[in-house]
Amino acid sequence: MSTGPTHAMSGVAAWAAVTALADTHTLGQLSPKTWVVGATLSAGAALLPDIDHPKSTVASTFGAVSRGASAGISGFSGFIYRLTRTKHDSDREGTHRGFTHTIVFAVLAGLITTAIAQTSEGAALGVLMFFFAGLAVRGLLHTWSSGKDALLITVASVLLTIACWAWADDQPTNAAAFGVAVMIGCIAHFIGDAITEQGCPMLWPVPLSGMTWYPVAPPKALRMRTGGKVEMMLVGPGLTIAAVVFSAVALYRVGAAPWLAQLDLPPEVMAWLAPS
Repeated sequence: MSTGPTHAMSGVAAWAAVTALADTHTLGQLSPKTWVVGATLSAGAALLPDIDHPKSTVASTFGAVSRGASAGISGFSGFIYRLTRTKHDSDREGTHRGFTHTIVFAVLAGLITTAIAQTSEGAALGVLMFFFAGLAVRGLLHTWSSGKDALLITVASVLLTIACWAWADDQPTNAAAFGVAVMIGCIAHFIGDAITEQGCPMLWPVPLSGMTWYPVAPPKALRMRTGGKVEMMLVGPGLTIAAVVFSAVALYRVGAAPWLAQLDLPPEVMAWLAPS
């Protein structure tokens, strides 16, 4: 897998890119606060698939609670793997990089997020924000946030949630956008895992080469080693730059970055950037 910071930043970059390039009609449904909540959910969701590994960084986010959930999900993932694998799939337990690393899981996570957000525009969405903010903080600060820092992560998540709700007067109510943000974050995770040495079975249960758990990956020459120089010196910084640039564009388009109008950009570009 990629490291926590790379995964978390990939979620932000993916959400920012999608919203920056979205058509005006779709973008018009997003307020600045909704965009920020979506970015937080996407960053956290980019860590979520690794919840199937009890010893992963993300599994220790909220201490015993998240470790217990991780153990249960790991067992379920292994069960699904053994139930659906073919003779061509590898003879492994399938508890990691199994069900939670599939498009099916991403869609399911997005639908559940949308359903939860629709149940209450306040409390339920606050819980979602708290949960995904915790995953995002754990991923971005994984070396600072050791497995014993669950309380610190919890406090940081609460503060981020409160800060978001205190900022601006509008309420983030676009439940569908939040579901999409979670899907985007999960898929960003899959892509990040796919370019590592092990690949990612994201297309399960579609049979490829006789395998239902086919490890999607580019040619070996294009794969990177987790935590290696390519990730730390190229992929990570590149994602950070992309996240900053696309976030600036997206925030301007939803009316939260008026300073961008001061740049000497071509009229055609400004017409495209114009907030809806």
